[in-house]
Amino acid sequence: MPLSAATLGPTVTVGEILVEIMATTIGPGFLTTQPLIGPYPSGAPAIFIDQCGRMGCPSAMIGAVGGDDFGRVNLDRLQRDGVDISAVAIDPAFPTGSAFVRYRDDGTRDFVFNIATSAAARFGWTDRVQHLIASAGHLHVMGSALTMPSACEVIDQAVGIVKARGGSLSVDPNLRKELQLAPQIEARFARLVAQADLLLPSGDELERAAGIDGEAAAVARLLGLGVEEIVLKRGAQGATCFGRDGSRVDAAPFRVTEIDPTGAGDCFGGAYVASRRLGLPVEQALTYACAAGARNVTFRGPMEGAGTRAELDGFIASTPRGF
Repeated sequence: MPLSAATLGPTVTVGEILVEIMATTIGPGFLTTQPLIGPYPSGAPAIFIDQCGRMGCPSAMIGAVGGDDFGRVNLDRLQRDGVDISAVAIDPAFPTGSAFVRYRDDGTRDFVFNIATSAAARFGWTDRVQHLIASAGHLHVMGSALTMPSACEVIDQAVGIVKARGGSLSVDPNLRKELQLAPQIEARFARLVAQADLLLPSGDELERAAGIDGEAAAVARLLGLGVEEIVLKRGAQGATCFGRDGSRVDAAPFRVTEIDPTGAGDCFGGAYVASRRLGLPVEQALTYACAAGARNVTFRGPMEGAGTRAELDGFIASTPRGF
């Protein structure tokens, strides 16, 4: 199994922690007043690690929040769900990161972010971070974190430490072809992909990570680089795991009525990584991952639907499945 056993140490992720505030009406952005709901705890790495914690996998987060109510919303949620927050910094001078979200008629979303000038980007390599990484068994990296110099500082040091002690690395590209990154970020992303034990792309992120068009060609190139498992998230079409041993496992989706898609892929990844680290086989891990993503879209709020193993078992037993 490419992912280290949970007994080696916790799964750790690095990156943005923020609150999400959502418009309750559908429309073209935020040019007019409208009712809002929130704040919901959010941030792709935070959603991922919250789902890991709820699955019962030892989990920890590296990031930062402001010394405000929005920060407390996040810290309380993560801690309640079993996530070690000892390496989350609290910045007294900058507010917790935020995202305002509104849905358009066609289902696309408009965002107004405050991350770069918030506490979310203000953390680095500290004694607490070093202590946590020294005991970590698995590191999970989101591509979105690579746009934050503070996260890159931590990730660059953490990968080598975790891998040297026999730990493993997973990467969720979380990047689109249309997003043009600085050359140094592209180079760092390529290095991470080549070091990854597990890759968790969605849609065209597979080709972005491989640097080549076509699903089969992209999978072949990535496995050739040394990636042990590629789990392709297909949304409403389920998921597929490609193994370096030539194996392929397809998982059917769960049929649900979507309320809010934000966080579905992060919950999918959190459930898959947690399942594999807890020793479950690929097929069962994929089932939990598909269930976690599907369950989450039935709740309003990016991590409100993150499920415990018991809750996911109940969801699996009661929810129709198929293409």
